[in-house]
Amino acid sequence: MSDERDVQHGDEPRPHERLHQLQRRLAEFAAARGWEPYHTPKNLAVALSVEVSELVEIFQWLTPEQSAKVMEEPETAHRVADEVADVLAYLLQFCEVLGVDVLDALAAKIERNELRFPVTGPPTSNCHSSE
Repeated sequence: MSDERDVQHGDEPRPHERLHQLQRRLAEFAAARGWEPYHTPKNLAVALSVEVSELVEIFQWLTPEQSAKVMEEPETAHRVADEVADVLAYLLQFCEVLGVDVLDALAAKIERNELRFPVTGPPTSNCHSSE
């Protein structure tokens, strides 16, 4: 395992390798239970959407100020962390099934957005794209 380690992180795997380890654990978890036939791109996309909706539900009726403080309350912080984990788990499984390297895809998207939305002056708060 020494090739998976980084001097900067000591005994911890590099972030990219840790992500792949978690992705493999999720695949092994599903395989051990015979769930692979159900882990189609469509089913995983739907499951991902459901989990994102559960995360959104936590914030649904909060003010912006309340939403910024959700991690201060242990019970709510636990719910948020659980839903974030569910979202990431389904996203990683979705990427695994389709052969998408999530970190490469994100890096490429950031690069495209940097070209698409060049900095032309001081930051403004009224122009944002969710693409």
